[in-house]
Amino acid sequence: MTRSVPFISRILIFPIKSLDPVEVTNARVLTSGALADDRCWALFDAQGRVVNGKNHAEIHRIRAGFDLDKRTVSLRDDSGRGLPTVLFNLDGTARPIEAWLSRFFGFPVHLRADTTTGHPDDTDSPGPTIISVATLEAIGIWFGLPVEQVRARFRTNIEIGGVPAFWEDALFGGLGDEVEFHLGSTEWLGINPCQRCVVPSRDPLTGQRDNAFARRFAEYRRRTQPAWSNPARFNHFFRVAINTRSARPGVNTRIALNDIVTTYNNAAACTALEENKRPAGF
Repeated sequence: MTRSVPFISRILIFPIKSLDPVEVTNARVLTSGALADDRCWALFDAQGRVVNGKNHAEIHRIRAGFDLDKRTVSLRDDSGRGLPTVLFNLDGTARPIEAWLSRFFGFPVHLRADTTTGHPDDTDSPGPTIISVATLEAIGIWFGLPVEQVRARFRTNIEIGGVPAFWEDALFGGLGDEVEFHLGSTEWLGINPCQRCVVPSRDPLTGQRDNAFARRFAEYRRRTQPAWSNPARFNHFFRVAINTRSARPGVNTRIALNDIVTTYNNAAACTALEENKRPAGF
């Protein structure tokens, strides 16, 4: 069924930073503005440095399966190291998970939880990252990738349906300007286009890197930037999706699939909806 208004079509939570996501039908918004359980846990080495996809490509060879109702995670080693697939309790002692991960990486790894804000890359804007489904599809066409792999590369929390590619660019303004919008009854501020790291350039299952990915992406993004996107916010074009923060921090709320996305007095968003869907290629 085709929807004629913006709506939430998918919600992804990443309980352990840099590992696989779990798809949910709704998510609780913490008082910090972060989504409950999203990047709640993160991995650290003995020196306190984050062990993530930016610095450790081998992390792509770990498959994680989460059951948030039962508070469990199963870890599977796809690297050939021969580690057994094991089920762990997320709320129990971290030692069994740390032992498995330490064997996988070959150095001591520690698991730390932050149930207040999680471990976002952008600590100033810990809200969910947002992208449109059409944007993921457009990127897939650029690189000849299925949308599932594009989704796995860019690791965004909320996908918006019923809109053209890069519609989410209307949810940020000039430097210092916060754009207000609603996801259902929850109030949010769009802050900036998300700067991407090395992770999207890698195969999400093997970690193999395409060294030309970032350059090609930036060129496609520059040449297809829509009229409603503020070019002043792009010091480079390896940016996609938007970072957000809560417009009402301190309030516990929820978002859910099919929640309507509402913008107020936002000419850019209106223009984006009125235009026909732009071609994904050129």
